[in-house]
Amino acid sequence: MPIIVNLDVMMAKRKMSLNELSEKVDLTLSNLSILKTGKAKAIRFSTLEAICKVLNCQPGDILEFSEK
Repeated sequence: MPIIVNLDVMMAKRKMSLNELSEKVDLTLSNLSILKTGKAKAIRFSTLEAICKVLNCQPGDILEFSEK
């Protein structure tokens, strides 16, 4: 898939666990895990906004395009 999800990188930079992010974003642990592993087929803008607010980052810090 040409879209790479760098959620784990941003979480590590912010020293935040998946459980903590899940609680703060109000997203189930399983849905957040699917997103983190890059298996998600889509993401709602509201979810992306909430993640960016909690991690204090930009959408481009989480999502990356690669033609590899």
